[in-house]
Amino acid sequence: MLYRYGSFMHRHARLVLIVALLFIVGAGVAGAGVFGRLQSGGFDDPASESSTAQRLIDERFGGSPNLVLLAHAAGGSVDSPDAAGAGRDLAAALAKEDGVHDVVSYWGTGAPELRSGDGADALVLAHVDGDDTQRRERAQALIDRYATAGPALTVRAGGQAAVNVDVNDQVATSLAIAEAIAVPLTLLLLIIVFGSVVSALLPLAVGGVAIVGTFAELSLLGSVTDVSVFAINLTTALGLGLGIDYALLMVSRYREELAAGRPEPEALATTVATAGRTILFAAATVATALTALLVFPLYFLRSFAYAGIGVVVIAALGALVVAPALLAVLGRRVEAGRLPWRRAGGPGAESPFWGRLAGAVMRRPALAALPVVAGLLIAAAPLTGVTFGTIDEGVLRPGSAGRQVADRIATGFPSNQQASVDIVLAGPVEPARLADYARRLSTLDDAAAVTSSAGTYSRGNRTGDGKPALGRPDGERLTLASRLAAKSDAAQRLVREVRATPAPADAYAGGVDAQFIDTTQAIGARLPLGIAIVALATFVLLFLFTGSIIQPLRALVLNVLGLSATMGVLTWIFQDGHLASWLRISPRPMDTAMTVLMFVIVFGLSMDYEVFLIGRIAELHRRGMPTPDAVRAGLARTGRTVSAAAALLAVSFFAFGTSTVSFLQMFGIGSGLAIILDATLIRGVLVPAILHTLGRLNWYSPGPLRRLHATVALQEA
Repeated sequence: MLYRYGSFMHRHARLVLIVALLFIVGAGVAGAGVFGRLQSGGFDDPASESSTAQRLIDERFGGSPNLVLLAHAAGGSVDSPDAAGAGRDLAAALAKEDGVHDVVSYWGTGAPELRSGDGADALVLAHVDGDDTQRRERAQALIDRYATAGPALTVRAGGQAAVNVDVNDQVATSLAIAEAIAVPLTLLLLIIVFGSVVSALLPLAVGGVAIVGTFAELSLLGSVTDVSVFAINLTTALGLGLGIDYALLMVSRYREELAAGRPEPEALATTVATAGRTILFAAATVATALTALLVFPLYFLRSFAYAGIGVVVIAALGALVVAPALLAVLGRRVEAGRLPWRRAGGPGAESPFWGRLAGAVMRRPALAALPVVAGLLIAAAPLTGVTFGTIDEGVLRPGSAGRQVADRIATGFPSNQQASVDIVLAGPVEPARLADYARRLSTLDDAAAVTSSAGTYSRGNRTGDGKPALGRPDGERLTLASRLAAKSDAAQRLVREVRATPAPADAYAGGVDAQFIDTTQAIGARLPLGIAIVALATFVLLFLFTGSIIQPLRALVLNVLGLSATMGVLTWIFQDGHLASWLRISPRPMDTAMTVLMFVIVFGLSMDYEVFLIGRIAELHRRGMPTPDAVRAGLARTGRTVSAAAALLAVSFFAFGTSTVSFLQMFGIGSGLAIILDATLIRGVLVPAILHTLGRLNWYSPGPLRRLHATVALQEA
């Protein structure tokens, strides 16, 4: 089937290229406004208790403060006449802004929790309305207007809305820098790998098609559902990398067939039948692994499934449609622009180095493999102390305004306003029962004060003057303040105690710590299903590809080993703080969602190279080569291609190591490191050692499965 398709592509190449050009133009137009359709949130489970609490607060109580203005008095005291006057003017002006509600300031209330312990700083709190995009745009305008230095006050902006602005601005800047690094460096590496300018430009063109096509997909999806703006980063890195990888495999095999003396039509048809089959299975493996992200309720993770599956499919289509058409038009001119010191054949030609390495490993498989396994296990050791968190202002560098405001509130104010627990009672409550509930909450360990319409309670006693307000018909809102650090064990324990306290109506607890608990529980509850999807899909696809049940099991074990080593190194760097000064990061727990994302993407990419290598080895074995000879020849013929593809994809990911947002640095460095480990130590040493040790057992399948494979598997011509 694929051989006939390759022949068709050779006969109709120019028509195919015209259709492809129309697709690229249409995709470019559709994807032009992609950034305006994507959201900056998606880190919470929308069905969780904390999300329900936040939704009720937004609908019934005007919302929680999500913009914090930290005002520093030039004279050293926020109670000085100049500072107090400027503070009241600041709060009054902010309250008049469209889309801004519930403005509360120290100067308007005199609340001691809004004044720093040394009296030099005070807070103005406000709620900015709108969805994620609207809040970000409004917050940006408010920050530009009010976060300034005046004669009496210097104002900095923080809170969730301001942090989202900082993160989005820095992500956009990081993306531009990463592209500026990755694209020219990738082109240079392609020229070095192929030794030919024309051959080098073909994979880059396919990578560009993958990125443009996926931008269009995300733009269309963003108009009908929530899609995270961070999916753009994956689209760029994975689109460029996989497009180049798949086209690299196609171009390399085509040059190999030409070098073997085949006529151009036969060379293209053979290339599509062999390399095309490998690309189909590789893309199916990566895309299927990414579907595991769809089981999680966070649209941050689902967005990466949308982007990842789209970019894999479009990259594969580019390699199977655009690349063969270009090769058919170019023919032997694919060698044009060849560097004078490079011979024809390129990375697909047999590599003496990789062949000798395979031979050396198979002569002493245990001696070669055991040190590598030991090294990977040592690298994985930091995982024994891993802790997990969620994305917050800590992902920003210490110099950013949102991070500075959060740090100052946490250390300089009597209670941490950003870590309070919001409790919503979803029905009418008698004032006496509400007062009793607030009093009982105030007696919980670590509770500083509980504020409600029944008054403010501290340690069981009502404080302040005045009579309790009348109850609301649509429910009540209470705020429990504490002095605990956000996301600490004690803060989480306090949330659980609040939820365990009997309430006079249906109660929902929200806030930063409640969101943290609910998010980690939502991810943890669905993680076994996600892992099962990845493992089962990988097993089935590799069985269909090789006809063996041993190869999928061997691949799963080696992938877990490589992933563990990668995650151990990331824990050592980003949680334990090694290299922190060099990367300019603050040590913090590993982000739960980003860790899951890394697992799925790296697992899929590792299987990509698994298919590249085992596909050639299985092909040679089916043609009659003994397993040791097939392993040596397969590694010799694919080693250069796999290592080149890995280097090119790693460049796309490592470029994100320059980001000023720590979770993007972790994603880029971790993905790049995993790819390099997989293409060198695992494919170069462990795979040949295991294949040689297993011998004929490598290709074992029970009789019924062998017959099934013969019936349903996509066979080569």
